[in-house]
Parts: sequence; structure tokens; C-alpha cells
Amino acid sequence: MITKPDKNKVRLSRHARVRRKISGTALCPRLNVFRSNKHIYAQLIDDVAGVTLASASSKLDVKENGTKIEDAAVVGKVIAERAKEKGLGKVVFDRGGYLYHGRVQALAEAARENGLDF
Repeated sequence: MITKPDKNKVRLSRHARVRRKISGTALCPRLNVFRSNKHIYAQLIDDVAGVTLASASSKLDVKENGTKIEDAAVVGKVIAERAKEKGLGKVVFDRGGYLYHGRVQALAEAARENGLDF
């Protein structure tokens, strides 16, 4: 009997492959996205120092719940505003092994519209 590979293991290996190539710095941090079944999270990470510069999530930062895609767009807007407060404009986008589609795409486009450059 042939078994299907675990979706999350495949995603994690894809994420590890991408992470070998990209890294965030203090001037150009990595915009990391994590997507759970219910929520979406975004972090600006300086990989050189190993610190999170800013974060946003649909769990804490979304006041009115809409669809999950609408919530992701709000998170993208919030993370862009927090990046501007810290004086950051350019980031490296890390989709976390997820397809650039749906919630991940909504978050990225909202962040771009609100001033992040990637």
C-alpha cells in the first residue's frame, strides 16, 4: 500500500530549501508568514542577530473577524505599519513553504500596498 507523504513535512522541507537561500538582516529583515487553520501570523526577523523586530497576527491584531483572506490582508497592513515605525521599508518575503495563493497572497499584497518593498 502506497501512503501519501504528510503535507506539513513536505511544506517544512520546502521551507528549509528556501531558507538556505534567503536570510534577513537588520536593514532588510525577512517577512516570515505562518498559516494555521484558523489564523495567520507574520514576523519581521533579523536572522543575523536572531531577533524578531515586529510581529502581527490575526489572533491578536484583527478586531472584526471577516473571512480568513480579509483577516490576512489586515495582518499585512498591520505588519507594514509596524515596519514603518521601526524605519524599515525593504524586506525579503518568506512564504514559509506555502503556495503564494489565497491568504499568503492577500497578506503580501496588503503589505506591499502599505509601503513594504519586496
